[in-house]
Amino acid sequence: MSDFHAFANDEDVLNIEGDALTVSNGTTNIEVAGTLRIGKDKRGLKAARALKQAVDDIVAALEREKTLPDESKDDPPASTGNVQNPFV
Repeated sequence: MSDFHAFANDEDVLNIEGDALTVSNGTTNIEVAGTLRIGKDKRGLKAARALKQAVDDIVAALEREKTLPDESKDDPPASTGNVQNPFV
């Protein structure tokens, strides 16, 4: 886990529970994808700790930034509201 440094590069991918959950590093964005089952057992504890460490690393990296913009230019546009389902 110590090899993952949030926002350090565009190559690193952290896999939790095999590839059930992936944390893909980027210099401007980090993408979290997948589904992680955390059982009430030692394996679940290990997965939860890995997830917590990844999130803690991301938060720490963001907190070190002196001037964070309100939003990234890469962010998708904000939701405009509900639309009617065309299939009903």
